[in-house]
Amino acid sequence: MDRLLITPIFLSLLLISFSVFSEVQSTTFKIVNKCRHTIWPGILTGADRAPVNPTGFVLKSGKSKTLKMPRAWSGRVWGRTLCSNDPSTGKFTCVTGDCGSGKVECAGAGAIPPASLAEFTLNGDQGLDFYDVSLVDGYNLPMLIVAKGGTRGGCSATGCLVDLNGACPRDLRVASGSGSRSESVGCKSACLAFNDPIYCCSEAYNTPDTCHPSSYSLFFKHACPRSYSYAYDDKTSTFTCASADYLIIFCPPPYTSQKVLGARKDSAELPLVNKTMMYIGRHH
Repeated sequence: MDRLLITPIFLSLLLISFSVFSEVQSTTFKIVNKCRHTIWPGILTGADRAPVNPTGFVLKSGKSKTLKMPRAWSGRVWGRTLCSNDPSTGKFTCVTGDCGSGKVECAGAGAIPPASLAEFTLNGDQGLDFYDVSLVDGYNLPMLIVAKGGTRGGCSATGCLVDLNGACPRDLRVASGSGSRSESVGCKSACLAFNDPIYCCSEAYNTPDTCHPSSYSLFFKHACPRSYSYAYDDKTSTFTCASADYLIIFCPPPYTSQKVLGARKDSAELPLVNKTMMYIGRHH
C-alpha cells in the first residue's frame, strides 16, 4: 500500500479548515442592556481557564456588546450600577456589583455582593454547557440568559425577570441616598446580612441534608423560580445546552416574548417568572 504523502499545501489547507471550523464552533455572549440607565458589566473567569477581555466595560441603555468566548470557558457575568470616578482620587467605584479594582476593568476580581450573577461552564461534561442565574450572593439587577441555536440539552431560558429591589425585605435591603431620596438599589442574601451558618450553608449546615431554604431565600425563589436562591438549589436552577450562543439581558421585560426565548419547547420544571410578582418593584 502506498504511503499517504502529506504535502505542506495539504497541511496548510487542513489547518485552515480546522481554524474555520473552530471559529464556527466558538460560543458568543451577546450582553444587552435593557435597563433605563447605564450599567457596567463585569466578567470573572474561573481558575485555570483562558481569560476573557475585556473584564469590564460600560454599556449604555439600549446598547449591546458581543464577546467571543474561549471554548471551555467558565466564569460569571454581572452588572454594576451607579458607578462613577471619585473626583479626588480618580478611583472608579460602583454602589452595587463593584469589583474593587478601582477601574472599569475588573482585572480578575469578582463582584462584591449583593449582585445577580450569570454563571457558565462551557463545554463541560459530555460537551454540554452548564449555566444558571444565581441570587445566592444577593440581587441587584433583573437578568435573563437565553440559549440560541443549541443542539442538545434542555436549552431553557433562566433568570430573574422581576425587579426585587423595591420589595426587598427590610433586613436585606441596600439603600442609596439619604432621607426622602433614599432608594433600595440591592438586596442582600441572608448569609451576607446575618453571617449565620444556617443561612450560609456552612459549618454544621454544609450539606444538602442539613442546609434548607429559609424564608429569605424563598423570597427570591418565589419571585424568580428558576434562579439559584441558596447553595443547594441545583435541581431547579442549573440548565444545560450544547453548541449554543447566549443572550445575557439585563432588565428584560417581565413579559419577554417567546420570540426572544426561542422556539424550542421549554422543558424546565418551573416557570421563568411568577406572574403574581411581575411588577412588585420599581421599574428600571
